[in-house]
Amino acid sequence: MDSLPIHFFEINFWRCKTISELMINGQIKDKEVRLIGQDGEQLGIMPTREAMKLAQEAELDLVKIAPTAKPPVCKIIDYGKYRYELVRKEKEAKKKQKTVEIKEIRLSPNIEANDLNTKVNAAKKFISKGNKVKVTLRFRGREMAHMQKSKHILDDFAEELTDIAVVEKAPKLEGRSMSIVLTEKK
Repeated sequence: MDSLPIHFFEINFWRCKTISELMINGQIKDKEVRLIGQDGEQLGIMPTREAMKLAQEAELDLVKIAPTAKPPVCKIIDYGKYRYELVRKEKEAKKKQKTVEIKEIRLSPNIEANDLNTKVNAAKKFISKGNKVKVTLRFRGREMAHMQKSKHILDDFAEELTDIAVVEKAPKLEGRSMSIVLTEKK
């Protein structure tokens, strides 16, 4: 029962840290600031107290936008609206980002032609969706002695996909497996 209030405090403290990265109003401790008005006009360098008065007269907040500048740049704006705009812009940027997944296809050195064709068709689907494909040739037991002879399987696989894909990483030996990475042609 005693841990409940402390746990609640930790959650609230964590939230406060994430919301207020920018210093506003009374948090600004600099002597002088370069002030930008609410319409975007330059008001010049002035003492922080004077800037605070101007912000209070406009019934808005004084927000430190560029803390590393000499002197720091502050702007008179509605802080809530400014935070909302920043969050909205971040969400828009995330929507426009495209994530590329790497799909893996595993083969063995003694794969038959029909099985290889099935794997090639799967790779075509992945590449057409915009994903990268990592084709791995896995060796077990005595297959390890004939690794270089089996490299042609990966070469054949890449050759089957030359019309839609290019080799991003050439066949490379990594422990008990040899792999190649294919990406979509541009």
